Amino acid sequence: MKWFSTLTAALLVIAAIPFDATEKAAAEKTAANEDEAGFTSMFDGTSLQGWTQRNGTATYVVILDAIIEGGAIVGTTNEGSPNSFLCSDKQYGNFELRFEVKCDGRLNSGVQIRSSTKPNKDGTPNAKGRVNGPQVEIEGSPGQSGFIYGEATGLGWLSREPTNPDKSINTHTHFKNGEWNAYRVVAKGPRIQTWINGHKVADLTHEKIYESHPKGFIGLQVHSIKRKTGPYQVAWRNIRIKELD
Repeated sequence: MKWFSTLTAALLVIAAIPFDATEKAAAEKTAANEDEAGFTSMFDGTSLQGWTQRNGTATYVVILDAIIEGGAIVGTTNEGSPNSFLCSDKQYGNFELRFEVKCDGRLNSGVQIRSSTKPNKDGTPNAKGRVNGPQVEIEGSPGQSGFIYGEATGLGWLSREPTNPDKSINTHTHFKNGEWNAYRVVAKGPRIQTWINGHKVADLTHEKIYESHPKGFIGLQVHSIKRKTGPYQVAWRNIRIKELD
């Protein structure tokens, strides 16, 4: 009758949980589900279907691990390689993007949004051209994670904070080193907003970059590294997106 005793004990524990605590947990779960309404996963957890690598020779693989629920895309640096990007096959204009990322503290990375490849000299499309467009920064703390950079656009930082000489403005510690970090990016018209782990980082309105990059792919960057360094890794998981009107 050991199983009966165990069951009885379990029922007693359940009975001891206050009803209001149970209601609160259910309400929080409902709120979380509603918060995720309308989002589509960009990563199936097992393959790189829907993604194409552009530029560079860094490697991108899917890691399936019991510790990493749902799998992760892991990018690894390759000495001598320029910046590499794993890009979505689909293009997006107005959207809310959410993902989690963990990055080696010695590596700089980022996520491209509304990006494209530079065309040939005659203006025709070039799938192998240099990836360019707005980039949401990823780097260790204290740093500039979450601010917006104009990758290969000639504009440098699009966010003004990183160019401010005041360290209390140009850096922050919202990115947790060595841990998974939750990013939220909202792009609507010329305005781009970002949050890291619930902390608002950037609120940028930039007409010029919107004029040149109103729509494009999402790209996961593995940055180039110095000679005789690395290899370093950056990993993404739970990548999902909701298109906005």
